[in-house]
Amino acid sequence: MDVEAILSVTPFDWHAIGTSLLCGSIIGIERQLRGKPVGIRTSSLITLGTYIFIAASLYVSAHMAGPEKVVTDPSRIIGQVITGIGFLGAGVMLARDGFVLGVTSAATIWMLASIGVVIAIGYNMVAIKLSLVVILVLVGVDFLEDYSQAFTRGVHKKYQDWRGKGKSSSD
Repeated sequence: MDVEAILSVTPFDWHAIGTSLLCGSIIGIERQLRGKPVGIRTSSLITLGTYIFIAASLYVSAHMAGPEKVVTDPSRIIGQVITGIGFLGAGVMLARDGFVLGVTSAATIWMLASIGVVIAIGYNMVAIKLSLVVILVLVGVDFLEDYSQAFTRGVHKKYQDWRGKGKSSSD
């Protein structure tokens, strides 16, 4: 049997699959190192799964359209992926003692899916750059919160005190 045929993943692309796994891993490593619920495996699978759904819909749209065949609209699949990812993101959020936890993880899941869409439409380098922007936001804002009193006022201050990150009154 032909090795090329064995390794073929048509209509998908190995470079896009690798980019999906790389982008998911970049973000997943940051989340896993912080002990967050969406780690390397989950992030990689979200990005890869989104890529596969969108690439498959683009393939069907390009190759199944015609007088006898059903015309498909890939943007509808993107909308359905966004809806499904919303449910996945909602699953990582919870309310405890009047605080909603996991919103950042849910937003990260949403970004992972959007990066999968970017890969599916053929912008692998843009997807890698966007993954780095996500890391910059996640790490940068956390850094600002730790070193700026302006970010620790009001409800956020109460939340930090509840998490044990706030300064005690004896400081």
